[in-house]
Amino acid sequence: METKDYLNYVVHEIHRTIVATVDDEGLPVTAAIDMMDCDDNSLYFLTAKGKGFYDRLIRRQFLAFTAMKGEDTMSTVAVSIRGKVRELGYDRIPELFEKNPYMHQIYPTEESMKALTVFQIYEGSGEWFDLSRKPIERASFTFGGADKKAEGYFITDSCIGCGSCVAVCPQDCIRQDSIPFRIEQEHCLHCGNCMTACPVGAVVRR
Repeated sequence: METKDYLNYVVHEIHRTIVATVDDEGLPVTAAIDMMDCDDNSLYFLTAKGKGFYDRLIRRQFLAFTAMKGEDTMSTVAVSIRGKVRELGYDRIPELFEKNPYMHQIYPTEESMKALTVFQIYEGSGEWFDLSRKPIERASFTFGGADKKAEGYFITDSCIGCGSCVAVCPQDCIRQDSIPFRIEQEHCLHCGNCMTACPVGAVVRR
């Protein structure tokens, strides 16, 4: 999938997310926030200007969230995103209410809607994690010009091909076609067993 597909999935398939921001003491605070719209490179949500959540967004201009869909753990798709936010103001409120009509039940009058403001997550990175597939499916993505960084476990040229890592991989995602062996990043759990088992320290975490 492309980045726009992941963002679209958050908005239209999951919608409700648990967002983390940081308070003045540097401690995390969570809130349930609906992601109400997206385009190819950003997400949009709203909040009331009187909330502590609003204050934290203004001060930090950054958030992280996880959105999950599934009946139980083994049917779950999770999308996690962290990124920069900016306030856009009131102008898009009518449009977001039209796309999310249930908001009229919370803010029923035009006057009450004026308490709200729109934020855009305009640059960031994300991860897709699908436990419903065998083996599991993982993918990372960026948007808004954020740099894409290699994350996870990697086998270096120090590999001697002993197979110790293969024996302890719960997803059988280490390929032995050549030395050094290769980890299929799209199926890796990031459990770290391979790094612990390697007798020559050929597995590194980035």
